[in-house]
Amino acid sequence: MNPDLLQANEKYAANFASLKPDMGRFRNMMIIACCDPRVDPYDLLGLKNGEALIIRNAGGSAVDAVRSIMVPQHSFGVTGEIAVIHHTDCGMTKVTTDQMRELVKKANPARDDVAATVDSMDFYHILNIEEAVKNDVKFLSENPLLLKGTKLSGWVHDLETGKISKVVESAVSA
Repeated sequence: MNPDLLQANEKYAANFASLKPDMGRFRNMMIIACCDPRVDPYDLLGLKNGEALIIRNAGGSAVDAVRSIMVPQHSFGVTGEIAVIHHTDCGMTKVTTDQMRELVKKANPARDDVAATVDSMDFYHILNIEEAVKNDVKFLSENPLLLKGTKLSGWVHDLETGKISKVVESAVSA
């Protein structure tokens, strides 16, 4: 790990107070967002650590997030809103599933196991950000693994202006 990061951890640990859940501060919501380092859901929404569960992955895919939604819903009673936030200039608009498969296979020549695994994966290429948001919210609304009635919303974060705009609202109906 980068020595600067380890030094920062030493400073953090010197002032560390045990992180005990503060359910009074928790807003009972989950946010699904892209792992792009330009996207900071906490700053974007004025949240502090502990106020929301943040689920991040490439493209902010709801499909990839289902397991991470199920655990807090079913194990810890998190029943509040799930907000899906995609962003402009996302890397998943620039690379297709087939391109990703080829890149991984090229990096792993003569590895049939890698080829078979990556060929079974979808990387959820985004053609249109707003449509991707609508599709993710629809996927969640129809997913029987999530708690029925959970409020859903879908947003686009504009990386030029910093603003978010609502695309869709729904609820889990399955």
